[in-house]
Amino acid sequence: MDSATLPLYHQLATRYRRAIDDGALTPGDRMPSVRQLMERHGVSLSTALQACRELEREGLLEARPRSGYFVRRRPQPARAAPIAEPEARLPDPAQYVGIHQRISAILARSHQHAVRVSLAGLSAASDLYPVAALNAATTRALRRHPQLYGRTPEAEGHPELRAALARHALLSQINLAPEDIVVTHGCTEALHLALRAVAGPGDVIAVESPTYYGLLQILEGLGMRALEIPCSPHSGISLEALELAAQTYDSIKAVVVVPTLQNPLGSIMPDANKAALVRWCETRGIVLIEDDCFSALADGETGPAAAKSWDQSGNVIYCASLHKFLAPGMRLGWIAAGRWTARVAMLKFSQSRPNEVLAQLAVADFMGSGAFARHLRRLRDQLRIQREWMAEAIAGGFPAGTRLSTPAGGMHLWVELPAGIDSETLFELALRQGIHVAPGVMFSNSNRFDHFLRVNCGAPRSALLEDALRQLAAVANGLAAARPEPAPNVTLT
Repeated sequence: MDSATLPLYHQLATRYRRAIDDGALTPGDRMPSVRQLMERHGVSLSTALQACRELEREGLLEARPRSGYFVRRRPQPARAAPIAEPEARLPDPAQYVGIHQRISAILARSHQHAVRVSLAGLSAASDLYPVAALNAATTRALRRHPQLYGRTPEAEGHPELRAALARHALLSQINLAPEDIVVTHGCTEALHLALRAVAGPGDVIAVESPTYYGLLQILEGLGMRALEIPCSPHSGISLEALELAAQTYDSIKAVVVVPTLQNPLGSIMPDANKAALVRWCETRGIVLIEDDCFSALADGETGPAAAKSWDQSGNVIYCASLHKFLAPGMRLGWIAAGRWTARVAMLKFSQSRPNEVLAQLAVADFMGSGAFARHLRRLRDQLRIQREWMAEAIAGGFPAGTRLSTPAGGMHLWVELPAGIDSETLFELALRQGIHVAPGVMFSNSNRFDHFLRVNCGAPRSALLEDALRQLAAVANGLAAARPEPAPNVTLT
């Protein structure tokens, strides 16, 4: 497209993008005010604002209250190299016996200290969620349905929410009817139902490695075995290792993956890999369970396509949640189970009965408004700023040899500490200073990730957070300095 045919605001944004790239505007410089842009370029107020907001979304500008827009300092790679690719090795089957106890022990220790700053969870700061709008939607729902609490909820979820979720799924290029969706108590219940629908005690489930510790707890609770399949921080689960596993173990019932913004790696699987994974599972007669809690937080106006979008036979069970991007306090999730929809609906009814209706109505109301799309844009933009700043702080303050990959979305970083620094020891020492982090041992049944950390980027930059990161870096540097020196080489003569 010729630049002259582009929208005027985009042309104006391009002009100032080049000025920033060329160094005419440097970090900290004040951008011309909206009024100055209007007068200088002969554009409308709307055009000037749209240009500034486009540059803000790209992370080039930051808005300061009552001061206007300023050029942001761009993230520097500092000393943190990207995390290396894993080997496509043959995994060992594991029972995950004791993983729940180990995770529970780590979580219990975090409750024994007064935590000033938590970097361990995976939710944004509460004021980044549309709480006031959801409160108003809740009030409207009660006015419209004054007898709500005297009626039995619909078994698979309220029709208004199921319709809203079907529309939302279009953003991930999934075509669903409202009747394809069962509303659940968060994504955890959705995963639990998916696994129960297709497997039983003793069955083998392939999982990413590292993976979300909640999945490990579910597997142990259901008595299922697991195969840890290496997962790349850049392209997701290793298809080569998965094929090698299937050739060795003939009893794999399902593969559980997070293709978009994998937890904890933050990787986004390329479309070609997603399509290949869907085909591979269908050809092998193995169910693919997709956990898609984070795709609404991927950078850009158009998020990545879900693996489910390549499903032609109903072999992909799609699990998702509103927890991360809309309302942590509501614990609303959903599942589109394909050919297992009827079985999942039966299991849901027997396991927990329907979700309460008020939250469903409030969310359906909000998701049907233009405010929902505006909220997602603001949240993505703010999380990107927070991620980039935190990546800079870690790269600049942690010990030499620290590695991390900054994901293209989401609210967490996966940090690899230098060899010899035990993340559980760092977790313990940081807790004594009121700082809570998630050590890598929580994300695998093996010890391969004992020198990794998952760090939450959900909170905006503040003096308290800056101080906590400096303290965490000091702890890490202290552990690095205390590592034993390697033994000297001995030459025999």
